[in-house]
Amino acid sequence: MSTPRTDPRVLRTRQLIRDAFIDLLQEIELEKITVNRITERATINRVTFYLHYRDIPEMLEKMADDMINEIHAILNDVRNESRSIDRDWSILVKMLEHIAENSKFYKVLLASQRIPLFTDRLMNLIVDIITIRSENRDNSSSTSAVIVPKDIAIWYGSSAFIGTIVCWLRNDMPYTPQFLAKQLSLLFRLHQNTNQLIELE
Repeated sequence: MSTPRTDPRVLRTRQLIRDAFIDLLQEIELEKITVNRITERATINRVTFYLHYRDIPEMLEKMADDMINEIHAILNDVRNESRSIDRDWSILVKMLEHIAENSKFYKVLLASQRIPLFTDRLMNLIVDIITIRSENRDNSSSTSAVIVPKDIAIWYGSSAFIGTIVCWLRNDMPYTPQFLAKQLSLLFRLHQNTNQLIELE
């Protein structure tokens, strides 16, 4: 059963609102942003804003939902298209490419303003990915020697991943997504081999 498509005009209006909000966040604190300021920057009227969002907190919730849905769509595409042996590498590269393509959005919400809602949602997604990977490896592995408790290893891996992305964004992405993905893969494999932590790649 196919998902109903959203009217392109609705998508365009939401993108205008999102872009206006991100632009304002680069200039002023979140607490000073009002619906009036967003609509003026987006060149729409207040009525149009309220057709899409009840208020700014709801707008933030839906923007965070959209962020996670976009990443989930990338993950699903990779899972459907890639061979199993290439899948984890492809997921890492595609995620970093997506973040690079939307760097203005991620730089503001994760690296400069650090709005907890977005950081927490992304952290939960990474935790889920690492948890699934660890469970799949445990089921297929004949050895179960793990020095570090699984939950601590997952916290460590997800925090390291998010922290690296934040530093990458703050430094204006000096490395390509492919190069960064390769380095992350090497680091996670090193930890897995030396400390028997959960690997991401």
